[in-house]
Amino acid sequence: MIERKQTRQVLVGDIPIGGGAPIPVQSMTTTKTHDLDATIKEVERLEEAGCQIIRITVPDQKSANTLKEIKKRMTVPLIADIHFNFRMALEAVDAGADKIRINPGNIGKKDRVKAVLDKVKSAHLPIRIGVNAGSLEKDLIEKYGYPTPEAMVESAKRHIRICKENDFDDIIVSLKASDVNLMMDAYRLFSKEFDYPLHLGVTEAGPTKSGSIKSAVGVGSLLAEGIGDTIRVSLTDDPVEEVHVGFEILKSLGLATRGVTIVACPTCGRLEVDLFKISREMEDKLKNIETPMSIALMGCAVNGPGEATHTDIGIAFGKGSGHIYYKGENRGKVREEEAMDHLVKMIHEFEKEQTNGGKNEF
Repeated sequence: MIERKQTRQVLVGDIPIGGGAPIPVQSMTTTKTHDLDATIKEVERLEEAGCQIIRITVPDQKSANTLKEIKKRMTVPLIADIHFNFRMALEAVDAGADKIRINPGNIGKKDRVKAVLDKVKSAHLPIRIGVNAGSLEKDLIEKYGYPTPEAMVESAKRHIRICKENDFDDIIVSLKASDVNLMMDAYRLFSKEFDYPLHLGVTEAGPTKSGSIKSAVGVGSLLAEGIGDTIRVSLTDDPVEEVHVGFEILKSLGLATRGVTIVACPTCGRLEVDLFKISREMEDKLKNIETPMSIALMGCAVNGPGEATHTDIGIAFGKGSGHIYYKGENRGKVREEEAMDHLVKMIHEFEKEQTNGGKNEF
């Protein structure tokens, strides 16, 4: 059991961040915000994938003008992402954003930050102070020579100080870097001194494979230490993949129960079926299922029956066929080509049973 650091709680729309609340998975749209149809389509895909908070960039007036209509059509909280032009933060508040994300290194002078704080305070919204190793203030780079954990925490401190001077305390903080060790050390250092809720992420993590690994190591290590209150996996890919990876990280640590956990053997010379194809197809079919369940896809009789009986649904293959299991009960043998259909039927059966409070109608 992971003992999470107790942080203060901040509300983003109707979702609590910190204070021991469940850890929400976030992502960000990749469309041009002023393209209403494209942005809404991506928002809908993210919502379908289970994304709990969606960030949308507001770089210009065209985007700000569209944001209000986007917000109307969303079912999850909206974060307005602001860089350079502080006036866009003011526009985003008027458009109905649930939180404002600013990067202190490029938002400008104190009076501009104050203008943003006054606006969000009047609307009872939180902000995220987004410190990024790649955009630290020039004087901090001169002081430390290059981005260090101390430099990143000092950046966060000075902007927390501005917030406090303006009697504003509804703050979430992130300290992101593309270097995993730098990112982890910055979060650890900050967490020792402050109790503000933390948004975790490895920024610019890269393509799906390498980026997922870097995020799993960086974000997962901190979560395992009890640090972190919301996460975003940054991938050079469809943002829906960010959501899937984010939930997999949480599920692997027992910090989320949404969706399917697949147990599958790594395969070896004993394999007598195309388990690679079966597992790929199954993962694709199950990626948007919300009901928590575990599924075992096992390739031989050595570990197969044991694993299959210890999951909600499972199959233990032999030569061209396999025994299927439902909640530990052996339901007989099916041929390889029929396995997928049988597994899908049992998945729907399990979903209905959970919906009906554990009563099986079949």
